[in-house]
Amino acid sequence: MHKFEMEQKKAILCIGSVLWDIIGRADVSMVAGNDMPGRITRIPGGVAMNIAIALSRLGLSPIVISSVGKDSEGEELITQARALGVNCEYLYRSNELATDRYMAVEAPNGLIAAIADAHSLEAVGSRILTPLQDGRLGSADAPYQGVVALDGNLTVKLLDEISTSDLFTQSDLRIAPASPGKADRLLPFLRAKRGTLYVNLEEAGLLCHTQFTNTLDAGAALLERGAARALITNGGEPCCDATAEGLVQAQPPKIQVARVTGAGDTFMAAHIAAELRGSSRTDALDSALAVAAAHVSGETAL
Repeated sequence: MHKFEMEQKKAILCIGSVLWDIIGRADVSMVAGNDMPGRITRIPGGVAMNIAIALSRLGLSPIVISSVGKDSEGEELITQARALGVNCEYLYRSNELATDRYMAVEAPNGLIAAIADAHSLEAVGSRILTPLQDGRLGSADAPYQGVVALDGNLTVKLLDEISTSDLFTQSDLRIAPASPGKADRLLPFLRAKRGTLYVNLEEAGLLCHTQFTNTLDAGAALLERGAARALITNGGEPCCDATAEGLVQAQPPKIQVARVTGAGDTFMAAHIAAELRGSSRTDALDSALAVAAAHVSGETAL
């Protein structure tokens, strides 16, 4: 195998949001309008970055494909990401655009509120894919052959283009919506019958224009809607891996919730890592749930 092809097989591209996560956490339950004591942290984040960091911790080689400004916040973000084992060589850098940010308030009862400022990523659009076109990571004649993790913070237009693009015909596409509000951005992949979707129960319902009470029903409905494969989580309730070969369920461990931001991204990364190790569908689900549980309970360091 050519060296370039070997590198493709080893690396995992994480395409989407790379930004600063500014998270406020309280130790008591909250509702909108509360003013509570707690802790505020600022760490590298964004769905693509969260997945990349988790993959690095699991011994894999992630590459982030995104936009980061040439401002001081961008330089610091890249420095910290590299220290966490994330390859930032292929980022789109701009003097005119600021580094994106995400701000959230969390409590033991879940996410209270959040705002994602990903305007720079949206403004750059398809230019972030240049390394997949110019031969550095792939081209139309020699598409990237490894795993690609996509997130729904990309624009609707760009996700639609990716769903049918020749640049990804040889890729193992794994797609997450980023949030329920962006779930419908995954519709192009249902129409194209392409990629593996990672969604929660609410997001599955939004994609199918209904409400589900369990992940088995959601998985079956997503397959009927055109999904090639779907993994559906539901907090502490059983999750499901749905393919044409059948539906597989697994039960998450019982834990005390300490944080929620990044839980789905961690699950997705751990599931990818388990499958790359050759785990069965059931074992991969169990492994991903265990790693996600460690993250949510606070056992995994930020």
